[in-house]
Amino acid sequence: MKITFVLANWVSLKGGVRSNAMLAYHLQKRGHEVFVVSPSKPKPTFRRQAGSLLKGQGWVSTKMKGPSHFDGLDIPRQILDHGPPVTDADVPDADIVVASWWEAAEWVANLSDKKGAKAYLIRHHEVHDYLPKERSQATYSLPMHKITISKWLVDLMRTQYGDSNVSLVPNSADSQKYYAPPRGKQHIPTVGMMYATTYWKGCDVSLKAFSLAAQKIPNLRLVAFGTKEPSPDLPLPSGTQFFHKPAQHTIKDIYASCDVWLCGSWSEGFHRPPLEAMACRCPVVSTEVGGPIDRIENGVNGYLVPVGDSTALAKYLVEVLSLPDAEWQAMSNAAYTTATSYSWDDAAELCEAAFYTAIERTKRGDFSSQMNRRL
Repeated sequence: MKITFVLANWVSLKGGVRSNAMLAYHLQKRGHEVFVVSPSKPKPTFRRQAGSLLKGQGWVSTKMKGPSHFDGLDIPRQILDHGPPVTDADVPDADIVVASWWEAAEWVANLSDKKGAKAYLIRHHEVHDYLPKERSQATYSLPMHKITISKWLVDLMRTQYGDSNVSLVPNSADSQKYYAPPRGKQHIPTVGMMYATTYWKGCDVSLKAFSLAAQKIPNLRLVAFGTKEPSPDLPLPSGTQFFHKPAQHTIKDIYASCDVWLCGSWSEGFHRPPLEAMACRCPVVSTEVGGPIDRIENGVNGYLVPVGDSTALAKYLVEVLSLPDAEWQAMSNAAYTTATSYSWDDAAELCEAAFYTAIERTKRGDFSSQMNRRL
């Protein structure tokens, strides 16, 4: 099968890019011909360009720069010499063409049939306040086969958009990258979390939960990492060990230094850090979002609580941290078993089946009525 991934940007260390890279690589391993394409950055407005020059920040480049989760993978890929959109002239003829972001879905929807059956790999419900919500929301009604990464997104596509034929391809945690030997509890009770200022990541909820737990465990320690330095508007507690943009090969050691991983998100498409932490034998206490809903079994490998409930998060942080060492190790090993029971090879097999479904549905004309309504 010839597969084209149309991404908004593959030069990135974001979680969605990591997941796309792993799927592309493991689909290639299964014998498929994979190609990845992204546009250059949109051309900056005159006002933005002038502002950058006046601030001494130099000329705003449209080139994609920096490390990427595709680095080191022998996957044919291209950054176009122009900004959005991606058009027929930019992609090869293929069996399937896949969008993995709402803007990319707009581009793919306008490609001709010879570019392949169209699929929309949905990694979140992208209707946030900082996006043009009417446009992003409209992409979930485009005439293409939907593939999601968590069960709540499958349910959402059915209940909100009336689509009951949606494929599920959950993310995995790479066991070659995220692993840790069996261990006991840390000498100093340690909570880990990912730091981000994006409101729906719920760091305010997590930090409040940590503060409440610290009232019960005075020597409680916090370890965190993130892509941005902590903001004065969302400060970390005194004594926090913070890792800014840690090297990829060191992230497993951060997870392994923790007794429990904390997630207080308000919303997530999947959210890989809890699963990665579990692969490193770290139990998880999380709000009921994305991947954690599908992976966490209360009292076995962690705990789930209602979204926004810092008090409940704190309660279960204390519960996990207070377990006798043998019981904590049992929960730690259960977390590891959960994370390693499903691989990227398994994900690629499911994705392959989803692509064949997209091709068959296109041949049957399942999307013709939707296309006619658009016209």
